[in-house]
Amino acid sequence: MNLVPITLRGYQKPWLRADIVAGLTLAAVAIPETMGYTSIAQTPIVTGLYTVIFPTLLFALLGSSRLLVVGADSATAAILAAGLAGMTVSGLTPYSDLWLAYTSFIAIICAAMLLIARVARLGFLGDFLSASVLIGFLTGVGVQVFTGQLPDMLGIPKGTGSWFEQQWTLLTNLGSIDWLTAAFAAGTLIIILGFKKFLRVVPGAIVAVVLSIIVSAAINASAKGVAVVGEVQGGFPPLGWPQGIEMSALGDCVGVAFSCFILIIAQSAATSRSFAMRHGQKVDVNRDIVGLSGANLAAGMSGTFVVNGSPTKTQILDELKGRTQVANITMSAVVLIVVLFLTSLLADMPKAVLGAIVFLIGIDLVDIVGLRRIWQERRGEAVIAIVTAAVVCAIGVEEGIILAIVMSVIWLVQRQYTPKSFVIKEAADAPVFGSAKPGAQTMPGLIVFRYDSELFYANANRFVDAVEAVFSSAPDPVRWLVLDCSSVTDIDYSAAISVKGLIDYVHAHSAHFGIMGADPSLLHSMKTLGLTEDFTQDRIFADFDEVVAAYQQDAHG
Repeated sequence: MNLVPITLRGYQKPWLRADIVAGLTLAAVAIPETMGYTSIAQTPIVTGLYTVIFPTLLFALLGSSRLLVVGADSATAAILAAGLAGMTVSGLTPYSDLWLAYTSFIAIICAAMLLIARVARLGFLGDFLSASVLIGFLTGVGVQVFTGQLPDMLGIPKGTGSWFEQQWTLLTNLGSIDWLTAAFAAGTLIIILGFKKFLRVVPGAIVAVVLSIIVSAAINASAKGVAVVGEVQGGFPPLGWPQGIEMSALGDCVGVAFSCFILIIAQSAATSRSFAMRHGQKVDVNRDIVGLSGANLAAGMSGTFVVNGSPTKTQILDELKGRTQVANITMSAVVLIVVLFLTSLLADMPKAVLGAIVFLIGIDLVDIVGLRRIWQERRGEAVIAIVTAAVVCAIGVEEGIILAIVMSVIWLVQRQYTPKSFVIKEAADAPVFGSAKPGAQTMPGLIVFRYDSELFYANANRFVDAVEAVFSSAPDPVRWLVLDCSSVTDIDYSAAISVKGLIDYVHAHSAHFGIMGADPSLLHSMKTLGLTEDFTQDRIFADFDEVVAAYQQDAHG
């Protein structure tokens, strides 16, 4: 039995230096970012640091991805806070011990859901969040996140209620900006953006944090009205089951956890797959789900909140030439040292600095380029993405993820119901896919019809109608109708009945029916359903060239 984690098997000594350097750099990035995420989750600052200790370590030991960085995430933190805010539990207020207990409890429920998903092989559920919908959702979260940081950055009161009410409170209090607080925020933005542009190898956020602490302590900023972090409780993460949970709130907790669960699977799977493909590596999504389950269990049992795969930190790890999870283990060790010995140094850090760090994280989530690209290429998907973003802002993050799931499923069904169809035409270099509009034909007397979907009960009649419309409007009498099955992965009983009717229709018009490009499993299904009884073996073709050659031979014979 091989006890070496999958992520560390085949480890080579030359990788060690790059992994350690990458881990140290990741720690410098993660420390300010994860502390900032606590302002979204509304938990004590140290809980952000906890997310990259045991959770990161557990994923490194249990997952399959060599590069995926697991820790706090702005989107799941936003879902978490929004869900908890809607619960009617006595004493459940942001930053309280009870609030933290519920965030940890939800992480444990997420862990259970992820484990069930692994046992039941439900990793595919993450695929139900389409890329366009996910862009819209994260854009909406980004707007929520960066606008939510403006009061801390400007030193003005935070509003309550809906997103619109919060923005109104912000606007009406612009006359009371604390300019020293704003200066700390502006300085942080300048440092981070400057380092990102001119010195990318150095994490600007950690530089901003260190400098702000020094300046704040030197000028006694708290005495001048600047809100500072204050005493940060350090020490080893508290281990144990969250206390004070009311079973009456279990249903609400499960609902919040499910929203996080879907996003975790979708975002983590997409990230691990993309980076594995970049390096020619294999990734086991189901094994990664086990790792994510262990990570969230560790989060819940160590006094922190839900964790997720981080695309941004994974990108940083890749850019730094990190090769394995040794880099993430290094990051965890560094953060543990900070938690044990250095949290007292954070007391003078202005909250505006953390606000500015999270502000930029929120800005990065707003994918205007992605939305513009979707709008140019797929208007329907763009509308769905924009609506999802608007719902996240106007109604809430939890409602937004539910809408994202529903709209993704609707979009999937709609695409299956109304897939694209083509009439394939002969060309000099390669066959051309022309629109299957009335009057289209492959060549005089021949129609090769392509349908880009499996055939099932919902789209079967539309398929038959589309074929018959092309058949009946052909400028020349149709002698052969051939169905390109390259994209037809399956056919159910209802669709088989419709196809049999189509075959009868073709034969009734003294034409031949054939198929091409069908894989063995589809041929087996068609045989089982009795469809192949209606046309001979010589009407089953491998590809378009074979169809054309056979048709021309038949026409000349």
